[in-house]
Amino acid sequence: MEDHANLVLLRNQVDELDRKLLFLLRERLELVANIARQKRESLSSLRDPERERAVLARVEALAGEAGLDPGLSRELFRVVLAMSVRVQEQALLGVHPSWARNAHRCCYQGSPYAYSHLAAQRFFGSKSRHMDFLGMPTFAACVSAVETGEAGWAVLPIENTTAGSINETYDLLRHAAVSIVGEEVLPVEHCLLGLPGASLTGIRVVLSHPQALAQCRGFLASLPNVQVQAFVDTAEAAREVAHRQDPAVAAVASAEAGEAYGLQVLARAIADQQENWTRFVVVAANPLVPDPTLPAKTSLIFTTPHREGALAHCLAILAKHGLNLTKLESRPLPSRPWEYMFYVDFMGSLVEERVTLALGELESFCPFLKVLGSYPARTMAPGSESGS
Repeated sequence: MEDHANLVLLRNQVDELDRKLLFLLRERLELVANIARQKRESLSSLRDPERERAVLARVEALAGEAGLDPGLSRELFRVVLAMSVRVQEQALLGVHPSWARNAHRCCYQGSPYAYSHLAAQRFFGSKSRHMDFLGMPTFAACVSAVETGEAGWAVLPIENTTAGSINETYDLLRHAAVSIVGEEVLPVEHCLLGLPGASLTGIRVVLSHPQALAQCRGFLASLPNVQVQAFVDTAEAAREVAHRQDPAVAAVASAEAGEAYGLQVLARAIADQQENWTRFVVVAANPLVPDPTLPAKTSLIFTTPHREGALAHCLAILAKHGLNLTKLESRPLPSRPWEYMFYVDFMGSLVEERVTLALGELESFCPFLKVLGSYPARTMAPGSESGS
């Protein structure tokens, strides 16, 4: 009994230290938010790579003095720095603009704890606790909710490092009266989820979204006598497993979905390609102009004249003004066989003269051009995330 009491006392002390650490972290983040506001007045760029390197070097040195693992301490503070960048961005963004009707409401396609829901929570960060997140049956319903003012925001997946571009999102953005005001990048870790006490050898049916099933094809093929069944989304599949209460039924979904529906993780990271990221765009009814200290990206769509070298000419205009492309994709024009519309992302903001000059030249050359939005960049290069 005495040993048990001592163990409880020690655990309570650990819990108290954890609480103090979190409050100290909040204090640090409040300070970096104030630094961001100072940077707005005095610096041209939010991030200071030399300062970040100095912080990590100091952390390693202090960790050694404290008898801690310097490498693990460095990794811990890389996460802290990533949180700091997010907080600074939020301080400059002011993500609840006064013009947005229902600015506290953000919609996404799917059920609670689907990847789109997790991306929406990640985007709004600490403001998530003041937000209402609305699951919608389709991408089109999400966009319609923003257009009508039912929601201030919608989060839509636009590309995945394994599956490629989500064409439905691009087609919606082409026609809808919405603007991209942000992006989010979410690492996708598919897990096999089952009822408590279930085992891999006992699984006979696996439910999930068709894309998730395809991304885990190799792992699922290794399970003997297992039938895969397509479901509306990953989180809904997890909910269905919990509802059926059959230990032979499992779902491919996020660990967060499993926790929400009382399931256990039978296997983690089961995707065939381990580096699996999904990029989401955040849309609103009106455009936002990013703070000039934030690294920004601009997205647009255009058609070219039907003549030799037309696309090369458009790309030359962007290159002439020093604009670095991060994405170029073609989509067929439905009413005009063998003609194409091009989707382009490049680093730069509408507040920059070089961007407005380039767009002016493109507009005079292209039969159709639509700027989808300028917004703070989460991805700086394919597969990488700013602030990580």
